[in-house]
Amino acid sequence: MGRPGLNRSAVIAAAADLADELGFDAVTISVLARHLGVRSPTLYSHLSGGTDLRTAVTAYVLDELADTTSRAMGAGEGRDRLVAYADAIRDFARRSPGRYDATTRQRIPPAPAGEPRPDSVDEAITAGRRNADLALAVVRGYGIPETSETYAVRLMSSLVHGYVTLELAGSFAHSDPPSETTWPEALDDLDSTLGRMALGRGH
Repeated sequence: MGRPGLNRSAVIAAAADLADELGFDAVTISVLARHLGVRSPTLYSHLSGGTDLRTAVTAYVLDELADTTSRAMGAGEGRDRLVAYADAIRDFARRSPGRYDATTRQRIPPAPAGEPRPDSVDEAITAGRRNADLALAVVRGYGIPETSETYAVRLMSSLVHGYVTLELAGSFAHSDPPSETTWPEALDDLDSTLGRMALGRGH
């Protein structure tokens, strides 16, 4: 017997929770149905298929990440905003690794031939832009020239997400100093680089 009151929002939220438990790639219609105690066909009244499931979860967690990061950043500028932004992403990833995985890899595959593109694709794109705008806000807080903004965002994103991804994978676990020590040092170096770029002495 299916759960009473099951709706699309509840299905997507459950899928995001399951991603943290099993890993995002393990979340399929059949796995989610078993988790919810329903038969797979039941979920097709809420989802159009696997593409819709993946992109809906992506949109959901990207919005969660944007909300979390935006709150953390507040009205700060410069280094304060950078550290708040980076720490919020790192904390989110540690707390919700399956969700974080969905935010960092391409999750918008083309719909199978003959199937319409689900609305969740546009929702995921919109949510992704929210996160991109937050990254841009960090860079603009340094006063970096517009011509260098894209590079600055890519540099910052590479360091933050690269560090967090490697840390989650355990890549820093067997060497000294511990990653807790080098994380603020890496942000200090990034802050210095962004500051130089704002003065026209960087990229």
